[in-house]
Amino acid sequence: MSLSRRAALLGVSAVVLSACVGGASFKTDYDPVPPSTSAAWRLADVRVSVPKTLTVSEAKTLLPNADIVWREDPLGDRHAQVATIIDTAVTRGAQGLRGSVPVIVDVTVTRFHALTFEAELRGQNWGVHNIDFTATIRDARSGAVLLGPTDIRAELPALSGDQMKAARAKGVTQKSMITNHVAKTVAGWLGIGPDNRDEFSRQGN
Repeated sequence: MSLSRRAALLGVSAVVLSACVGGASFKTDYDPVPPSTSAAWRLADVRVSVPKTLTVSEAKTLLPNADIVWREDPLGDRHAQVATIIDTAVTRGAQGLRGSVPVIVDVTVTRFHALTFEAELRGQNWGVHNIDFTATIRDARSGAVLLGPTDIRAELPALSGDQMKAARAKGVTQKSMITNHVAKTVAGWLGIGPDNRDEFSRQGN
């Protein structure tokens, strides 16, 4: 490989690395549903899809390159584990829908990137839980689409270092943090809870 070619590749690698481990912008974001619209809906069911096309990494590194990174559950079907977490969170967030029209919340996960155990030990103020999905509201009787699909970003700062250790001692886990955040995000999106949209800068992915 020529020196110029090698230098160019190193330059690209440096940019990518900087984007991953330097301070970057993350957010929780969605297009809110008008409360006047969601007031007519009553939650009948939540259906979660985690496509098998989403890649999974079990690499013991700081920033695995994959769509799904999840370690707190035992080694197994990560797609199914993620589906369970998101189902619990969305159900909790949408349980305030108590109108007359029964609806199904269809969710498709597009990214579920939590921290590895190695990243949790990195130091303070490091790491982000990237939870992204699309959501569609369907009439439970006819299957007709009432809203969506809507892209929802539910990204939140992770805990690492001493902060992580203190939280774990109190029973706060990645799973509880992610579940609570996604639930609040869904409630905010549906107009049945406080607006949970936010933006922050953080090192890590």
